[in-house]
Amino acid sequence: MNQKTLPIRGYLLHITHYDPVWNANKDKEEPFNLKLGLELIDAMAEAGLNLLLIDPKDGVRYASHPELARPYTQDMDVLAQLTDRAAQHEIETAIKLNFSQSAYHQHNHWFRPHKKLFDRPAYWEHAFKIIDELIAVVKPARFFHIGMDEDHDRSYRQYVKAIKTLRDGLVTRHLRTLFWNDSACHWPETAIHRDKALEAERHLPKDVIHVLWDYGNDDLDALSRIREEGFEPWGAPGGNPELVAGMRDRLLEVGGAGILLTHWIPCIPSRRQELLDRIQTCGPVCSGHNV
Repeated sequence: MNQKTLPIRGYLLHITHYDPVWNANKDKEEPFNLKLGLELIDAMAEAGLNLLLIDPKDGVRYASHPELARPYTQDMDVLAQLTDRAAQHEIETAIKLNFSQSAYHQHNHWFRPHKKLFDRPAYWEHAFKIIDELIAVVKPARFFHIGMDEDHDRSYRQYVKAIKTLRDGLVTRHLRTLFWNDSACHWPETAIHRDKALEAERHLPKDVIHVLWDYGNDDLDALSRIREEGFEPWGAPGGNPELVAGMRDRLLEVGGAGILLTHWIPCIPSRRQELLDRIQTCGPVCSGHNV
C-alpha cells in the first residue's frame, strides 16, 4: 500500500435518511435532486474520491414493495443515472441501507411496516428482496453497507445474529458487508451501542468490515483494536479537514483500507454549497493532501 494514500476513499450520498431530525420533516421532505447528485459525483472525482456509497431507503420505488413509497419517492432510474455518472469517472459504487432497530433513533423506520417483524424469517425475506432490487440496478462490485448503528432494541446476541444473517446473505451475492462500529462513542447514552460493537468484534466473521465513526477523533485507538481482532478497519471522520487527516493517518498506521465522508443533510438545491464544500475541502485530504 502507498503509505500516503488509502485505497478506498468514499462519500455517502443520501437519497433520503431516517433519524429523529429528518423524521420530524418527513411529511414535507423535498425529493432528492438528481442534477445536484450528479454534480456531487463530478466533485468527488475532482477531489480524488473513488467510492460512491448510495443510501436509497424509501427514496426509490421498489417493484416488490410498493407500500414503502412516500411523496418524495422517485423511480429506481435515479440510482442507475448516479451509477452511470460514477462509472464515467471510474468511481466504484456501493449501496447502504440500515437495519438497526431503535424506537428512538428510527434508522430502520423506512422499512415500515415490516420492521415490526423484528428479525423473524419474514423480516429477512422482505429485506433481501429489497437488497436484490438494489443490486440489480446499482450492480455493486464489492460492498454493501448494512448500517446497524445506534441499535437500542436488540439484545447483544440478537444484534450479532442480525449482522451475521445479513452478512451470510451478502456472501452468497458475492458482496462484503460493511457496518457502523459504534465503539468510539463515549458519551453516557451510547454505552449500549459501544458495548454491542465490542460484542460484534468478538463474534463476527473476519470478512465483515468495521467502519468506525468518530466525528471528534476521540478514540482513534479503536482502529488498532479492530485491526488486532483480525478485521479490516475503515473510518468515518468528522466534517473538517483536520479530523479527516487525523483519521486518515491513523488508518494508514494500522493498515486500514478505507475512509468514508459522511454529511447527514439532504441532497437538495438549498444545501448545494454545504455539500460541495464538504467534498472539496475534505475529499483531497482523504486522498493524502496535507491540511
